[in-house]
Amino acid sequence: MDPSFIRSLVQTTADNVENVIIGKRLEVELVMTALLCRGHVLIEDVPGVGKTVLTKAIARSIGSSFRRIQFTPDLLPGDITGVNIFNQQRGAFEFRPGPIVSQMVLADEINRATPKTQSALLEAMEEAQITIDGATHLLPQPFLVLATENPIDYEGTFPLPEAQLDRFLMRIGLGYPGKQNELEMLDRQHQRHPLETLKQVASINDLKSAQEAVRQIHVAPSIREYIVAIVEATRNHDEVFLGASPRGSIALFNATRAWAAIRGRNFVLPDDVKFLATPTLAHRIIVSPSARMHGYDSRNVVADLLRQLPVPQTSTSPAAV
Repeated sequence: MDPSFIRSLVQTTADNVENVIIGKRLEVELVMTALLCRGHVLIEDVPGVGKTVLTKAIARSIGSSFRRIQFTPDLLPGDITGVNIFNQQRGAFEFRPGPIVSQMVLADEINRATPKTQSALLEAMEEAQITIDGATHLLPQPFLVLATENPIDYEGTFPLPEAQLDRFLMRIGLGYPGKQNELEMLDRQHQRHPLETLKQVASINDLKSAQEAVRQIHVAPSIREYIVAIVEATRNHDEVFLGASPRGSIALFNATRAWAAIRGRNFVLPDDVKFLATPTLAHRIIVSPSARMHGYDSRNVVADLLRQLPVPQTSTSPAAV
């Protein structure tokens, strides 16, 4: 499939989402990148910047089902996955699906739930299925978890364990919209919220076709070696306690293919790797306590490595291989 189809699909969807989310084109495209890779996104930002609206807008734009889970300390795993309930008329147990059984799921304030409840998402995010009382239930496709957390609110929260963070393809932030964009936002919501009239501009079948087409994007051997070199270097950095796992290499590899397709190319460039390294790898890295005391975080680690490691200079076009 021509990558122009993928580019057109993402541009059409992003244009539609921008009727609701103003001035966040790059962030919308990053979420679409994860969606093309069948990956999940963690949005780490303050309340009120449009995280929920962004998810709803994308879901409506592509015609997918949408459910929101508000994570609280008293939320139980069964409240997410669903439960088996005995039907007296039939004399048998029947499965009552929870909100996770949806194509697009917003896990709002995920770090407010207990670790036991957070772990209910692990199987769903990794294998697109849930297991209840020994019975496995497949989740609808495509399946995307878009989780949010407030980075400055620590009271009553439970930090996500490394195994949970590693399931997210990307971690991004939305940030404030800026003065002009915020004024435009007020104008658009003068009569009604634009989300109420947002139309579907693509189909689930279009998205599934695009997901398959992304797998055909070419990644030259030198680019693959560059990806692995970056990930491997996170494990040997002096200020790093735990580096990125092999899942990080796969995430960066897949994300670059989707990003190249969004840019209308059928091959990956080193700049794609450099641009996506931070959102795909930083949340997988744990820096040492002494480094954190000096304000040095995982994003600094990735930035340092990108400056230090040599960038491939060979042509990455399939025709040149």
